Order: sequence, then C-alpha cells, then structure tokens
Amino acid sequence: MRWVTVFLAVILPLLLALPAAADGQGGAGASAWAASEAGRVRLIAAADSVGPGAAPLRLALDFDLAPGWKIYWRTPGDAGYPPALDWGGSDNLAAATLRWPAPHRFVLGGLQNYGYQGRVALPLAVSPAVPGRGVALRARLSFLACATLCVPQQADLALDLPAGDGAASAYADAVAAAEAAVPGDGAAVGLTLERVEARGTGAEARLRLIARADPPFTDPDLFVESAAIPAFGQPKLRLSSDRRRLEIEIAPAEPPAAPLAGTPVTVTLTDGGRALEAAVSVAAAPAGGDTALAGMLLVALLGGLVLNLMPCVLPVLSIKLLGILGHGGGERGPARRGFLASAAGIVASFLLLAGLAAGLRAAGLAVGWGIQFQQPVFLAVMIALLLAFAANLWGLYEIALPRWLLDRLPAGPGPGGIGGNFLAGAFATLLATPCSAPFVGTAITFALGRGPVEIVAIFLALGLGMAAPFLLVAAWPDAVLRLPRPGRWMLRLRAALGVALAATALWLGSVLVDVLRAPAAGTPPAVSGRVPWVAFDPAAIPGLVAAGKVVLVDVTADWCITCKVNDAAVLEREPVALRLAAPGVVAMRADWTRPDPAITAYLARFDRYAIPFNAVYGPGLPEGVALPELLTSGAVTAALERAAKP
Repeated sequence: MRWVTVFLAVILPLLLALPAAADGQGGAGASAWAASEAGRVRLIAAADSVGPGAAPLRLALDFDLAPGWKIYWRTPGDAGYPPALDWGGSDNLAAATLRWPAPHRFVLGGLQNYGYQGRVALPLAVSPAVPGRGVALRARLSFLACATLCVPQQADLALDLPAGDGAASAYADAVAAAEAAVPGDGAAVGLTLERVEARGTGAEARLRLIARADPPFTDPDLFVESAAIPAFGQPKLRLSSDRRRLEIEIAPAEPPAAPLAGTPVTVTLTDGGRALEAAVSVAAAPAGGDTALAGMLLVALLGGLVLNLMPCVLPVLSIKLLGILGHGGGERGPARRGFLASAAGIVASFLLLAGLAAGLRAAGLAVGWGIQFQQPVFLAVMIALLLAFAANLWGLYEIALPRWLLDRLPAGPGPGGIGGNFLAGAFATLLATPCSAPFVGTAITFALGRGPVEIVAIFLALGLGMAAPFLLVAAWPDAVLRLPRPGRWMLRLRAALGVALAATALWLGSVLVDVLRAPAAGTPPAVSGRVPWVAFDPAAIPGLVAAGKVVLVDVTADWCITCKVNDAAVLEREPVALRLAAPGVVAMRADWTRPDPAITAYLARFDRYAIPFNAVYGPGLPEGVALPELLTSGAVTAALERAAKP
C-alpha cells in the first residue's frame, strides 16, 4: 500500500497543481492578472518565446469576468465602448491588431447592446519591429464593464517574450480557441449568406438578408455595422419550416440620409456557437419590385371583388339588397350618393385595417387576416350589432339618429341616410375578414411581408375591389332606378332578411362559445370525421419526414368559414379522406380559434398571415409545400403523391 500513500501525498497534489500553475499569476507566456470588482484580465501568448521568421506572434486578451458583468464588442450598440489598448512603452513592437469573436445581444430597458460575459479571449496578432528578436509588451487597457452599473476600467499589463525557438506555451490551446471563435466566411460551420439588398427609402429603409444553414439554424441573430449608418435596430427573423433558410429584415435606427443600395456594410450572423462575418456592398432591390407591386395590386383588386361572393359577407347582402330596392323609382342623385357612401365605408374600413396591421408589425406583434375573431369582446359586439339590425328589419324599433347629427348628414335614401350606407359598408368589411377568398391570401401575404407603404397600397386595392359593385351602380344608377317602388312586399322581405342576420348572430355565438372554451395548445383535436387528426406539433415534422412519412398540416379556426368549406368538401371526403387515413400519412390539425404564438410563427415561416392554410411534407417535399386557400381534391392528392416520392 506504500505506493498508494506516495500517490496521495505527493503525485496527486502535483497533478492538481498543474492547472492552477497554468492559470496563475504570470509565468512563461502570460502576464500577471489585473483584477477589479468586474473580474480579471491578462495577456496570454501561444508561444513562450519569439521564434525565427517574420510571422506575427499569436496572443490573446484573456478576460475572466465576474458573474453578472459584461464587456462590449467592437460595435457596442446603443451604449458603451469596447476595450482599447495603448502600447506605449513596449519594445520591438511594430503593430498589434485586436480581433473580435462573435458577440451576444443584451437588451435592457429597450437598449440594444452587444458584447461578452463570463470567460472570453480576444485574439491579438502582434508584429515585432525586428523579426526574431525578443519583445517587451507594455499595454494600458481601457474598457467599460457593466452589471447593475457601468464602471470604466483600466489595467496595466506586461509580458516579455524573449528570443528563442517559439515553442508552444501552456496557453497555446486557449489562444487557438479564441482565434477559432472569430467568425470566418461560414463555410466551415455550414452557414451561407446569399444576399443583402436594400428595401424602401427614408423612414421605410431597411435591409433584407437571405441566409442558409446546414445543419439547420437553432438560435440565429444578426449584427450589422456600417460607417455610413451609426446604428441598426433589432432584426426581424423568419425561418423556413425546416429551419434551413433564414430571411432577415433590419432597419437603421434613424432614417438614412442616402439610399442604402451601394452602402458598404459588415454583416455578422450568429447561430449558437457558430458564426459568419462578411463585408459586402448592399445590392439594390430586384428590378421587378415595382412590377411585382403593380401585379399584386391587381391581385388584391380581384380578391376584394371575390369577397362579395363569399359566405362571410352574404348575411350583409340583406342590408345591401334593401338599399338597392329602396332606390326603386327614385332619383339619380340620392341613389348615387348612397352607393358612394357604402363604397366609402368599405374603403375606409380597409384603410383602418391597414393602419392597424402596419402599427402592429412595427411594434413586433403578430398580425393576421381575421385574427380579431379570436377576441371574445369583438365577437360579443358583432353579435349585438347583428341582432340589433335583425330587430330593426323585423320592425321592433327604428334607429333614430340625434337631430344634431341628422342636420349635418347629407340627405340620402332610407332611414340611415348617407351615414347608414357608410356604416353598412364598414359592417360588411368586418364580416368579410374571416374569409380568405382566392387572391386575398396572396395579397395579404405580400403586404404583411413588406413595409407600411405596401400594406396601405394592398389594403386600399382590396377595399376598392370589394367596393367595385357599389361604384359601378353609382356610375350607372339607372340600373336600380327601374326597379319597382317600395311597397308592402318589402315588409315580408325585410322579415326574411332579418332571419338571415339572426342566423349569422347565432353562428357567431357558437364561435364565441368555442373561443371561450378552446383547448390549450397541443391538445389532440376531437375526431368527428373520417380523418384521424393529431395535435399540431411542428417540431415533430422533420422526424416524421425522416422516417418516410407524409404529413399534412391543416390550420383552421371555428370562425373561418372557408376552412369549414375546405374540410367538408375536400378533406373529409373521398378520395382525400382515405389518403389521410392510410398508413404512413399523418394528418395534423392546428386550431387557431384562439391566439396561439406557435401557430402564428408557423404561418410566418411560409409568409402567410391568413387562414385557411394547408401544407404537405414528405421525403419528396422535406421543406413542405403550401396548398391553395380553396382546396380541391386534385391539388391535395397531387401534393400527397409528390411528398411520398423520395
């Protein structure tokens, strides 16, 4: 047992002392620590002497920060300043270049700061004035360290490296690790920056970046530096469904004085422990940008026109129909003013929606078409309005506007006059929002993926499209003036149309009940049809695809009438229902009846902001493919077949 006693008494203490000696107060290849309340710092070198040749010496500024303290990157963000070195008093020193590992983002009180915490080493490349001769390094280090308070720090560091063979020191691995933390072009870590382009001008100016990753992104972030632009805001990130493609938008903190196109910028993209850095010149937006907007405006006009035929708006046709019939045998002037007022109500409502959407996006909040139907208060107000309109049509009461308001409203037909027609148009717009008609989803996606100017333009086009029938009648009022004059027959029609409004109120009541009792996210959906739906789990999709399975995702809501039409007419009928129930196929249902951040984020990956939404994945479509808003058996079946083929 004597050797055990010797090991415990002599050898083991020596082994345990080795790391402490390497981390101690100076020695070959390291300066002494300079300590303060923020932690400690020293110089370390990869070699314990200056070898022959002209290669720069490899060193690092080694920080060991106390818990809760941080220091700043070369671009500190909204406040702070980075470490700086004054080499006055050094001998045989020609130049020393500090390099920077990828930073972390710190957000406090709305301020964006970039830097480091814990243990971090900043690499240094030191060039001797006379190669092969020893150097005496004397550095005055100035830096700002912050915890609850920020405290300016100074430290005097001294390190002598004599002439020698340049053998590796005890700190060679630490210096190599610091150098490896400095971002390269991304190729070695699977990161690629595809494009950096300018979007918008003035207050709407922003950069749009496209990057790819293999393996997929886990926790991406972006830092942009430019001599022409003092600071940038927080980036908005949008990942593809497989997390391999990243789209980023980032805006200058203040409107730039000149266009962004052609501006040199340095981009640092991080993702966990990997990063890339690239110095690029910002490209101009694609030449087809204005053409794309013009084409999308036409799509929005068509989408707004189609909204008039959707079931969401049909109950309001009772109000429209009575307005038309009320002009029978009348005069052109009042008829034209009434229809123009209805059109104005529609357009004004769409512009209001555009303002709300732009404001929510600027605040970084979720935006979507029809998401107000997720709110119980909104549903209760809509139910009350519909019942009030129905009671009025049944003759239970008449809506009497105040005299002071009647005196100020232009003369118009019907009990509501111009004001009533305007409100009817606004009400029709509100009921249209849970419908994603053909063209509407495409236009909304284009708008909400861009800036406020595009949002307003697209929503205005949607409003003009929906108001087109009213504008057409206003242009040729003779078409309705030839209708029979109002009479007793209209009383029976009013009663029947009141029933339609009451039925709509009952439907909204059922939606309100569903919203109030909607199950928590991840709860398996109730299976009432032929398809064995499972709970929405986007994180499980890549694994299912890797196992050779086909996945169909159906994002629906109780307030989405188009979703119900897709379900009854396509998904729950042959041949689609049989395919979805077959082995090797997984049908996922995401219920967006109530707000759900996971569903909102999932839709954003496809640049979608409206439902219905359906996507199909499989070995042949690992990234998924989005289906049209209005499903057909052929479209779904074809997508399932494509997804099944490797």
